[in-house]
Amino acid sequence: MFTGLIEEQGIVRRIKISQAGAELVIGGGKVLEDLKTGDSIAVSGPCLTVTAIGRDTFTARVMLETLSRTNLQQLAAGRKVNLERAAALGDRLGGHMVSGHIDAIVTLRSRSSEGEALIYSFDVPPDLLRYIVPKGSVALEGVSLTVVEVVDSESRFSVGLIPHTAAQTTLGAKKIGDPVNLEVDLIGKYVEKMLAPRLEGKEGQEKKITISMLEENGYI
Repeated sequence: MFTGLIEEQGIVRRIKISQAGAELVIGGGKVLEDLKTGDSIAVSGPCLTVTAIGRDTFTARVMLETLSRTNLQQLAAGRKVNLERAAALGDRLGGHMVSGHIDAIVTLRSRSSEGEALIYSFDVPPDLLRYIVPKGSVALEGVSLTVVEVVDSESRFSVGLIPHTAAQTTLGAKKIGDPVNLEVDLIGKYVEKMLAPRLEGKEGQEKKITISMLEENGYI
C-alpha cells in the first residue's frame, strides 16, 4: 500500500523488454536507504517488486500484464520516474490509500494555469468515471491528487497541481497528448462491491447509487 506522496524522481538506467516481460534498472537515492530485495516500490504508479539492489540502483521485473496496462513499456534510458516506497505502519497518511494497481492509461487533454496552480484535464474511459468524484482522490503517475471537476458528458476530469507537485514529480513535464497512469480511488470500488446485492431491483433492474442509499446503508 502507498500514499501517493512521491519521495523522489529516479532515472531509468536500463530497460529490457522481452516476450516474458521486462526488466527495469532505476537509479535512485532516498528510496535505496532501507530498501531490501522483495520490497514493493511504486514506479510512476505501478507497484513493482525489487529483485536486486546495487550501489545506487535497484532492479525490478515487470509482468506482461503490467506492461499492457501501463505506460512503462514506453520508458527509455534517461527518463525520469516517480518513486515511492511502500507505506510503513505508523506513518502519517498524507495522501490517500493507493494500491499501485493501474486501472487505465489516460490522455492529457489540456493544461492551463489558475493562479499558481496547474490545471490538467484528462480523457478517461466511461466505465471508470463513476469512481471519480469532485474533491475526491485519484493517483496519476503514482501521485495523489484532488479532483477539481468531473464532466460526465465528455468522459473527462481535471486535477490541480501546486508548484511543489509540478516541480518534484514527472507530472510537471507532461505535455498534451501524453499517456498517464491512472488509479481511481480504491474505496469507491469496495463500496460498489458491498452495495451490489442492494442494487438489484425486484425485477432485476439495476438501481443507481444515490446519496440517500449511501445514508441508509451507513456509508455517510
